[in-house]
Amino acid sequence: MKKYTTCLKQIISVVLVVIILVGFVWISLLRINHRLDFTTLWGYRYRLWQGFKMTLIMAFASLFVSLFIGSVAAVAQKAKFLTVSYLAKFYVQVIRGTPLLVQIFFFFYIIGTAWGVDNRYVAGVLILSLFEGAYIAEIIRGGLESIDRQQFELAKAVGLTPAKTFRLVTFPLLMARILPALTGQFASIIKDSSLLSVIAIPELTQITQEISADNYRLFENYFFLGLLYFVMTFTVSLITRRLERKYKHENSSE
Repeated sequence: MKKYTTCLKQIISVVLVVIILVGFVWISLLRINHRLDFTTLWGYRYRLWQGFKMTLIMAFASLFVSLFIGSVAAVAQKAKFLTVSYLAKFYVQVIRGTPLLVQIFFFFYIIGTAWGVDNRYVAGVLILSLFEGAYIAEIIRGGLESIDRQQFELAKAVGLTPAKTFRLVTFPLLMARILPALTGQFASIIKDSSLLSVIAIPELTQITQEISADNYRLFENYFFLGLLYFVMTFTVSLITRRLERKYKHENSSE
């Protein structure tokens, strides 16, 4: 009974939040004398679907590449060879300290042109991966530093090789700490991919800009665009919460 009451309260709270937000938007539209009309978007459904798929493709490709870059950068920061360590730290600080939009222009029009990277899709994935890789590097570095040194001493005491120590000790503990954060970072990749429209990659934002230039329904187009991004990021958020609950017991029992 208590569980049913709690669930009912949550549903009522969600409904009230939706009513408040929808009411606020509706009143705002009335104040500027604008009536939303989403019927024109139906004619662009195929282009929107193509943009939606392209956004997911770019996001997934960037996720895997940025995981590799972030892992290398996180380990390199702990390298005994100072040049490697400083280079990794410099990369992380510069990327995290400058806007993605500036990096897109710099890497695509200067670095990409200099090295013959003229494929916009490849360039887009590389640029987004370099940006997200700096944040992932900090997530991994923080996860590694949070592991108790005693775990490695115990592994060494029972005769585990470095390879087995990584597979049986380091990797499981690291995943328990950083997997929710990495999943949340994927939501950032999805949102940040919208800036790739500046180099004419036909993802959702670029397609929406083209549609807006055609039907002049700016409010409706970008409202729907925001809704699509919300659907993608909210799905990732649900996965993140599930992972956090899954690994909560492991973290608290250590």
